[in-house]
Amino acid sequence: MDIARIFKNNQSWVQKKLEVEPSYFSNLSKGQAPDILYIGCSDSRVSAEELMGIAPGEAFVLRNIANMVPNTDLSVMSVINYAVSHLKVDHIVVCGHYYCGGVQAAMKSEDMGILNPWLRNIRDVYRMHKDELNAIEDEELRYKRLVELNVEEQCINVLKTAEVQKARRDRDLTVHGWVFDVHTGKLIDLKIDFIKLLENITEIYRLGPDEPEHPSS
Repeated sequence: MDIARIFKNNQSWVQKKLEVEPSYFSNLSKGQAPDILYIGCSDSRVSAEELMGIAPGEAFVLRNIANMVPNTDLSVMSVINYAVSHLKVDHIVVCGHYYCGGVQAAMKSEDMGILNPWLRNIRDVYRMHKDELNAIEDEELRYKRLVELNVEEQCINVLKTAEVQKARRDRDLTVHGWVFDVHTGKLIDLKIDFIKLLENITEIYRLGPDEPEHPSS
């Protein structure tokens, strides 16, 4: 890639924005008030704002390999804290995608070096759902199902955090689990039943009073 072309593209983009709205950048510089925290994969084919059809300023975005929410990752935990406690987002989206290289790597018995600790989080998801996954004979379908289950488990990790638990007691903060199908371009809502998933573990992870009984997705 010609890096110089990026700066030319930037100049063209700026010009187009100003032609439509002369105050676009002055308004953008006043601050942010996004409604959505989007946690997605770093895959270069998956652009958060583009696939959702939203403009800059509408989503606070975190991306990492395979859209993970490990409680030991200070970057992830800091982003959730800032988005929920300071930006006061109303929605948290965990969005995985089919044909995810991170999930594919986690399904292989290979030493991936520095990636091993990160991929182990995905392998832990496989272990938790081993019976269901091993019952799927088609390898591609099994892999796609792991993508979905990984999104589900990362949503649960979001719901375990203190900031999210407190916010859900104070306001209607909603968590969503989505998958982007790279092959078709479609965004899929997994419609995860969080109340059912959490009913047997809430007493373990609850940090404070009971949360209100409203769906999270």
